Parts: sequence; structure tokens; C-alpha cells
Amino acid sequence: MSGNHKGGGAMAGFIVVLLTVYFTTFSYASPTILSDLNAPKFRHSRLAKSAIQRQTSNEEQSRLWTPLEHQGWKPCTKSDAASIPEKSVGYVQVFLDGGLNQQRMGICDAVVVAKILNATLVIPQLEVNPVWQDSSSFEDIFDVDHFINALKDDVAIVKELPDEFSWSTREYYGIAIRPTRIKTAPVHASANWYLENVSPVLQSYGIAAIAPFSHRLTFDNMPKYLQHLRCKVNFQALAFVPHIRQLGDALITRLRFPPSEDNMVSNNYLREVTDLKPKQGGGKFAVLHLRFDKDMAAHSACDFGGGKAENLALAKYRQVIWGGRVINSQFTDEELRSQGRCPLTPEEVGLLLAALGFDNNTRLYLASHKVYGGERRVSALRSLFPLMEDKKSLASSEERALIKGKASLLAAVDYYVGMHSDIFVSASPGNMHNAMVGQRTYNNMKTIRPNMALLGQLFLNKTLTWPEFQESVIEGHQNRQGQIRLRKPKQSLYTYPAPDCMCQA
Repeated sequence: MSGNHKGGGAMAGFIVVLLTVYFTTFSYASPTILSDLNAPKFRHSRLAKSAIQRQTSNEEQSRLWTPLEHQGWKPCTKSDAASIPEKSVGYVQVFLDGGLNQQRMGICDAVVVAKILNATLVIPQLEVNPVWQDSSSFEDIFDVDHFINALKDDVAIVKELPDEFSWSTREYYGIAIRPTRIKTAPVHASANWYLENVSPVLQSYGIAAIAPFSHRLTFDNMPKYLQHLRCKVNFQALAFVPHIRQLGDALITRLRFPPSEDNMVSNNYLREVTDLKPKQGGGKFAVLHLRFDKDMAAHSACDFGGGKAENLALAKYRQVIWGGRVINSQFTDEELRSQGRCPLTPEEVGLLLAALGFDNNTRLYLASHKVYGGERRVSALRSLFPLMEDKKSLASSEERALIKGKASLLAAVDYYVGMHSDIFVSASPGNMHNAMVGQRTYNNMKTIRPNMALLGQLFLNKTLTWPEFQESVIEGHQNRQGQIRLRKPKQSLYTYPAPDCMCQA
């Protein structure tokens, strides 16, 4: 009897400890758990009810999915630059932080800086992503041999430093001030700045390591051949590694030709499914980049309808990550929404797509890392688009083994699928949005850019009927579906490739 009493006491003690740990974690740093419990299924229930019952005509569907007409521009990256000098002045290293698309821009700029300096570029080193803890290297993401070969007539590139410079590592520069490290490069530095400040280091030491490097080269007042070289790197030289392309092709095939029980040989082998696709035809699909993660929600200072529990969780997260600082905190939620400064929730994106004419038979691929609020929040979008897919629903765990837990590779697959979709929609501006808008503009592909200010104002109007909402959405997005917009001063050519990367046909 006493033995049982002791055992029961130990078990009770264990449960108390377990509950203490659970509630401590729950109350301190678990906004996802809190929002899962509190996020409403529909915040705009009147609109959502009408959207679920919507019907679209064949004419509307035809107009929606019709590719863009030729707009009088074509890709143009032929460079008239001088050939590679017989003798390089030294080696240039860059260390790139940020996510996949920020690193991509840095790689393009690094090639151009090497060209400016008549130097040899070492394959850029990618820093560990502090948010996702991803240590993927350039070689893990991009096809190195293709990269070097595509640029062989423009810039000398090596995979690694020769033995005499093997000491030049990120660890070496992290423990002391080094004369070979350039850490003073201003944001949007000119070509002359590099000639005046980096060339002497190369001439003295034969090597220069530039860190930080992101956004360290201007977009303005650059010779045309250097702008063309940037374009060539971004649109031609940067190709993903074969296994990324293979998985991407399999996902695309399954979106265009949904496998049936009759033709699904195995869900574990990419080749078997990919080889089964018909020679021609296939259904259309859209890719939605749903940028609604925890950082985005917390940093925006907006209210997303999760109640006091969610607001408290976001406030605690801000305190831990940014010391309580948030952008736009001096504005009310209504002011932020009317100015278009609030990220669109999955529900709001779904209402936008439904108003534009996407029906409930739309094959929608969800490109996203981790949605704040989890499946509870995504379910509102799924109610509007029951055929919505993502990497997990389209590919088995065996097929995804090489990209599991690696944010850069996951993003690379989404990028690849997005580049081959009939329509791409980005829920909120960001690096992925900018990169995809630029690449699809370059290829004259339909890309819908949400009118954030308009949508914010419409969602604030709780008396708006579905016909009124739909009419406003369609009118407000007539010229936001991939139409060419010429780059303005200070804007990125990676987002606005015309006229730097394109010629008038």
C-alpha cells in the first residue's frame, strides 16, 4: 500500500513539473500556440460567406488565366564589356547574410564588384541565417559549375582560395581587426568607391574580404555593361542545384496533372511520377507566396484578430527579439490598414483571389515557410480554395529529405515552382516578392501585386457587400498584373529589370 502511495506521489510530482514547464513556455514565448487557440476562422465573415458561394463565368476564367500580351520589351543582357584581364589583381571575398533572395542579390553585386576591380571572385560565402538557423552554402543551393561557366567570359571565378590565402576565413576576421577586411563599404557605394578603397588593399595583399556586403553597390550611374552583367548573373548564371530542380519539376507536374489512383505508381519516387505526365497540355495553377510569419506579424504593430491572448504573445515576442521596438507603432491599427502597412492574413489573401475571379477549382500552390497561427489560420484560406497544395501535400517525406529543415532550400523549391506557374501572387512586399516580380517581368509572365492600401481600406468597411468588394478589387488591380514598370532612380533592377536588363523590341 505504501509502495503504491509513493509511486502515486512521484507521478503527481512529475505531472506538476510537466504542467509548470508547459505553462511557463506557453505564457512566455509561444505566440504560435496562443494564436492557434485564438485566431478566428473568419474575421470578415460576411465577405467570406459570399466568397465561398461565388460562381465565376467561363469568360472571367478565360480572362484571368490568359497570359500577358507582348509589351514591347525583351530580355537583353548582352555585355560589351572588356574581356577578362590576363592577370588578376587579386582575390575578392564576400560574406553574405539574410535569406535566399537577399543573398541572391548580393551574389550578383559581388560579380560586378570583381569586374570593377579586375579581380578574381571567390564563390561567395553565405552566413548562417540567424532567424532560421540555416547553414546552407552556395554549393548547397546553386549549381556552381553552371555559375562559373556562364560567366567565364566576364569574370574569373574560383571555388576556393589557393593555399597561400587559406587563412582568410570568416573566423579570422571575426576575432580581430584585419587590414584585408573591408567593413566600411557604404550602402549603395559607387564603382569609384571600390576602385579608390578596395584596389589598394588588393595591390598590397592580393586579397580583400568585404563584409558586410548586402546592398553595397549602387543601382544608379553605373556603366551599361556592368548593369547588363548584373542581369546576366541574376537571370542566367544563378541556377539551382539539380535535386532542387528535380523536386520542383515533380511538384509542377503534379499541379498540372494531378495524379489519380490509376497512374500513381509510387509517391516516393520523383522519376516515376514525372515520367507519367502527358506530352502536351495540362491544367493551370497559381502560386501564392503567403508572407505571414511570426516576425512579420510582430514587427508590423497591426491587430490580426486573435484577441488579447495573441496581442500579449506578440508584445512579449517583440520584447524578447527587438526590446519592444516595432515599426509604425505611433499609428493605430485603422491608420496602418488604410495606409497599406499591414500584412495580409491568409483569409484576406483568399478574399482578394476570390474577388479577382479565382474559383474553388483553382489549383493553388502555397509557397510559405511557416504561417503565424498555424493551420487554424490557413484553414480560412483553404475553405476558399480546397485544392490548395504545398510541398508536404505534393511530395513524400522521402522526396523532401534533402531539403528538410533547411530554409534556403525550401525557399529555393518554392521559387522554382513560382517561376513556372501561370500566375504568381505575393501577399506582402519583401525579398521573395521583389525577386519574383523582377524575374517574371523579365520573362513577361503574369504576376499579381496586391494593392495594399486599397485592400486595407476595403477590409475596414464592415458594411461592404460582396459585389461592391469585388468591383473595387478588380478595378484596383487592372494594372497590377505584370505590366512593365520602368525602374526609377534608387530602385533595384532585380525588381524592375526594364530598361537595364531589357531592350525595346
